[in-house]
Amino acid sequence: MNFRRTDIPLTAAPVEAVKGDLGRGLLLLCDHASNAIPPEYGNLGLPPPELERHIAYDIGAAAVTRACADALDVPALLTTFSRLLIDPNRGLDDPTLIVTVSDGTFVPGNAHVDPSEVERRVRRFYEPYDVAIATALDAFVGAGVVPAILSIHSMTPMMLGVARPWQTSVLWDADPRLAMPLLAALGNKLDLIVGDNEPYGEALRGDTLDRHAAPRGLAAAVLELRQDLVMQKAEATAWGLRLAGLVAPLLDNPALRTPQRYRSRADAATSRT
Repeated sequence: MNFRRTDIPLTAAPVEAVKGDLGRGLLLLCDHASNAIPPEYGNLGLPPPELERHIAYDIGAAAVTRACADALDVPALLTTFSRLLIDPNRGLDDPTLIVTVSDGTFVPGNAHVDPSEVERRVRRFYEPYDVAIATALDAFVGAGVVPAILSIHSMTPMMLGVARPWQTSVLWDADPRLAMPLLAALGNKLDLIVGDNEPYGEALRGDTLDRHAAPRGLAAAVLELRQDLVMQKAEATAWGLRLAGLVAPLLDNPALRTPQRYRSRADAATSRT
């Protein structure tokens, strides 16, 4: 049966949708795909070079995501706004939802954001992405498919003066079904330093996968690529194709096709205290 859908309905422009075959059982996400800021926000008071830094978006992640989605023929959703406006990979109660300082850079346009402006940005940017993800997952359900979710990010080689030796890393919380095979594939097939929940630790409460994968019992993981590997479009595209080759065999795992809920590490730790 051909499950291909020509489109996944979107609610607003802050989301880019890549078409794909729902029957493949994978949804790709790119939470920090763009550094775009609408003109009325005046670059949030920042000079243009600051918007080319990692503080504004995940450099190279969008090109990796598009290339991987195309190679696998799977749907993907990418944001079209800068994380400096609002970070869709944060819970609404997270203090870093709208940052005032990022990697030492003061963001003037965020310094005096009041609750009404937070609500405005939630409605204009954050919520449409959230709804698009939920809508895409509902489309899988409608096609009788249980999908896995892979969220593609990139990380700066150095943060706050500390170098990061990992060329790639897999972030996950309690569900090992996608994360562990992906870690094994990266470690066994590529000559790279691979991090397991580096440099951040397990998933954040309220992040994209916590909001969408965990409640539905879907296998999910975050892939981080160091930005010096994907700075140029050709490099990012090559990485997307390489990633597709690693992920394709993992999609045949029947464990990914049965919803299963796992207790988060944070909840488990809390119960022991």
